[in-house]
Amino acid sequence: MGLKEKGLAVMTFGCQMNEYDSERIGGILSQEGFQLTENLEEAQVILLNTCSVREKAEQKFYSQLGRLAEVKRKSPSLIIGVGGCIAQREGERIFDRASHVDLVFGTQNLSRLPVLLRKVIETRAGVADVTREEKSEAPYLIQRESHVKAWVAIMQGCNNFCSYCVVPTTRGPQRSRSNRQIMEEIEGLIRENYKEVTLLGQNVNAYGQDLPEEINFAVLLSLVNGVKSIERIRFVTSHPKDLSDELIDAMATLPKVCEHLHLPVQCGSDKILNLMNRGYKAEEYQEKIGRLKALIPHIGLSTDLIVGFPGEEEEDFAATRELVKTIQYDSIYLFKYSPRPDTTAAVFSNPVPEKIKQERFQEILTLQKEIALRKNREIEGTVVDVLVEGRSKRDAEKLTGRTRSNKIVNFYGHQDMVGRLVKLEIVKGKLYSLEGRLLN
Repeated sequence: MGLKEKGLAVMTFGCQMNEYDSERIGGILSQEGFQLTENLEEAQVILLNTCSVREKAEQKFYSQLGRLAEVKRKSPSLIIGVGGCIAQREGERIFDRASHVDLVFGTQNLSRLPVLLRKVIETRAGVADVTREEKSEAPYLIQRESHVKAWVAIMQGCNNFCSYCVVPTTRGPQRSRSNRQIMEEIEGLIRENYKEVTLLGQNVNAYGQDLPEEINFAVLLSLVNGVKSIERIRFVTSHPKDLSDELIDAMATLPKVCEHLHLPVQCGSDKILNLMNRGYKAEEYQEKIGRLKALIPHIGLSTDLIVGFPGEEEEDFAATRELVKTIQYDSIYLFKYSPRPDTTAAVFSNPVPEKIKQERFQEILTLQKEIALRKNREIEGTVVDVLVEGRSKRDAEKLTGRTRSNKIVNFYGHQDMVGRLVKLEIVKGKLYSLEGRLLN
């Protein structure tokens, strides 16, 4: 390839799908002799995998890209590439904003990275390619970060066109992978002793709707549930309008499917849900949550919420606040609305003032903290099964893992427990995690 040393640094911004794509980038380029490094000074190639869904992630990316200009000045042979959603949207315009960038690649052509890097080296000029690659049944090359749990993408893109969301623009229309390709990837995880898989998609509930064969997400879950050695199955992200009774029944009856669901509601007002083009009403959402709780009493629930959407009045916000009180989520991902390029909502009139956005944000955050802390304290004294993931990021003397309901538990244990299921007594419920005591 023209590089005597092949240190590769991949910096990831955004969601789980971006994390998975970064693992694919590492796998693809490892076949070219690259070695992943977290030390930017050791890297001959630095790739930034970007997110455009939230304004904050985009700001973090551009800040980091600006800092890399000095790194490039000190090491002119360094290759800097930008991929992901921002690259897909901006294309060659990134060169105008950051002249030290050498490569721009999109969300749908990762397999072309070796060819694109060779072109950069040969031409010593900026290369931009955000074209969509042909659909292939070839297995993904992946260099996974964890040795315990693994992401498995089951689809790309989205057909929903929520008025605030850039995903259909940056990742294209929904494209489900064949169940054969998915199952082959999971079979490979068994050979490497993985215990947990998380099935990924922008809307996993819609899996299979674009495939010629008759298969849906509930059927796929059943197939994965039958794989020996896999102990736990999770999935993100679900869309409420596609959460069918069949899928709810599958979650309740398939023993390996964890008792947790991330179901973004976004707000509790039907008026705002309609403006968002979400395709359901707040009452329909709550009815589905009620059915879930009836069949899976101890299910852990999380959601996404946006406050300050254009046109949101006090009664709309009050409906969101009441929904949070009613459902009692274990955790939420809370955002103040920010207009995103190439979305319908970006040109909506009647914006909510920033001061009111912040007040509403803080009110929901305070409410959710009260709910989460109370629910975590209610677990004190219970015994839970935890899949040990590794050392705690907050306390290196402790191990960390998750319950089936997706709660983080930190506890004292031995390193050889990583990758194993252990029984813990919950001795303390905290705001964002639990403290456990080892029983076996």
